[in-house]
Formats: sequence, structure tokens, C-alpha cells
Amino acid sequence: MDPATLQQELRKKRPFDLAEEEAALNLVRTSGVVKEPFDRLFAEYGISDPQYNVLRILRGHGRRGLPCTEIAAQMVSRMPDMTRLVDRLEKSGLVRRCRTEEDRRVVLICITADGLVLLGRLDEPVRDLHRQCLGHLTRRELAELNRLLVKARSPS
Repeated sequence: MDPATLQQELRKKRPFDLAEEEAALNLVRTSGVVKEPFDRLFAEYGISDPQYNVLRILRGHGRRGLPCTEIAAQMVSRMPDMTRLVDRLEKSGLVRRCRTEEDRRVVLICITADGLVLLGRLDEPVRDLHRQCLGHLTRRELAELNRLLVKARSPS
């Protein structure tokens, strides 16, 4: 049996006026379905999805740390208030602010040992959720989906 279309899921009586509208709403609906189990997992560990993203970015850059502007540029979703997000992580002991010896005006955000431990505990559950959410797609389907999503973000 074929999965329900978005029109059926929403119990919409008439077809969408535009294929672009249907595709955009499909993206929003799918994003919510994929995001929800991750939000629940992160909540169990006392963090949000954006906080998890910051920690992953910092772990990827090692002990050097990064300025807030660079973290913001690497976020999956745009965060208008990176400072407040970092404040909450710092209060939780997952990151710390540090200054460079070269220029004391530059403030870097560094992941702490506790932040690394938390990420280590989340690594496998996060991988499992990725498999649960999209593991039913073939490698070819995943590659095509990724190609189309990149293309959708680049209209020019």
C-alpha cells in the first residue's frame, strides 16, 4: 500500500493550487516528523537541538574553540541569539569562554570535558534515530533526496 499523500494526511479536500506549495508544505511536515524524536532525545539530556548543534561544531574544531560568529555560520538552522544560547551552555558547564593570547579582545567558545562526555553519550542514540527516521530509504533514494534538497536551497 502506498503511503498517504500530503493532501490525504491533511484531509485537504481540494488539490494544492501550486506544486511548489505542496512541496514546501511537504518539507515542513517531513521536517517536523524527523525532528520530533531528536527533540525528545535531547530533552532527556537537558539540552535543545541548537545546543547539541553548537556542541557538535565545537567538538569538530578540537580544543582551539571558535568565536560565536563562526559557530553561527556553521549552524544547521539559523540562530538569531547565539550569545544567549552559549550563555545557557556555559551555565550548564558544557562550554567555556576563553581568550586568545594573540588578541585578548577575541573571545572563543571552547567545549568542556563535560560537553565532550555528553556528546559521547549521545553519539549512538543520535545515529540510531537517523537510521529509524530515514533508514527505510535506499542509498540511491537518500542520495537523490540530498541532491534535491541542496538544489531546492539554491534557486539560482
